[in-house]
Amino acid sequence: MEKRKENWKRLSVSLLTLFVIINAVAFFHAYKFTHFANNVIKTEKPENLSATDKLKTLVFGVNNPRPVNKKKPNRYFYTFELQSNKKISCWFIPSENAGSENRTIKGTVLLFHGYSGEKASMLDKAEEFLKLGYNTVLVDFMGSGESEGDQTTVGYKEAEEVKTVFDYMVNKGEKNIFLFGTSMGSVAVLKAVSCYQLPTKAIIIECPFGTMFETVCARFRIMHLPTFPMAALLVFWGGVQNGFWAFGHNPIEYAKGVKCNTLLMYGDQDKNVSRSETNEIYSNLAGPKKLKILSSTGHENFLLKNHDEWIQTISDFLSTN
Repeated sequence: MEKRKENWKRLSVSLLTLFVIINAVAFFHAYKFTHFANNVIKTEKPENLSATDKLKTLVFGVNNPRPVNKKKPNRYFYTFELQSNKKISCWFIPSENAGSENRTIKGTVLLFHGYSGEKASMLDKAEEFLKLGYNTVLVDFMGSGESEGDQTTVGYKEAEEVKTVFDYMVNKGEKNIFLFGTSMGSVAVLKAVSCYQLPTKAIIIECPFGTMFETVCARFRIMHLPTFPMAALLVFWGGVQNGFWAFGHNPIEYAKGVKCNTLLMYGDQDKNVSRSETNEIYSNLAGPKKLKILSSTGHENFLLKNHDEWIQTISDFLSTN
């Protein structure tokens, strides 16, 4: 009897120790995933990691260098800052149509970057909108570029920053405002439009994930690692550390509150976001909508991979608005 009690005691201690270790690893991993650091080398994409490096990444988390704007617009622009949940930095680039007697500005497009990105990464797409006759505003989310902080919430708190920029442009007298987001930026756009009912003219979103939990699971699957229990623990601790319920960060649900005209773009070889997630978001969009599937394309810059097709799709969509 005593021996059985002793065995149960040892088992309980072992299980408790394992529980503490797993949660400690998840806590550390979640912090590094949602906080940028200086003077670190970015962790390679999961598919490029060796088995040993994948194990190190699983235990110690990803290295997330703070995103830096390494280039500036090659045409006239000006910088302005706004106070949102953090102080955020933006570039306004006017279309060359401004002031022309024969051509008019069609509107203003606000561009929002993806995870670990910065506003300079949106310059190539901004250039295409400028050519089409739209002013552009490029935004550094919190923790990126010249904006304040070192934190990212993968689109959750960034939605408030989308609203801040939108409200600022409305107060400046802009009427035809379009929102463009890629990956995390598209999630922030969906949440902002849904939760704040922004009266935007239309939105263009590229490869948004379906839920926070699913996008974390996808990263584990890409590394050929089991999702249980670390994915759920990472989502839980990431939310705790950043002050929100991460399991409720759900673009599939946000889509139900989006009533404006929407163009949803997706690459059929995307390993980060599944086609089923994309289909659910598209199905839930409450307003006029169009789904564009790009063949032989992953979770990448669609303009670079599908240059002419991307431009034609964007141009056709904007011409109907």
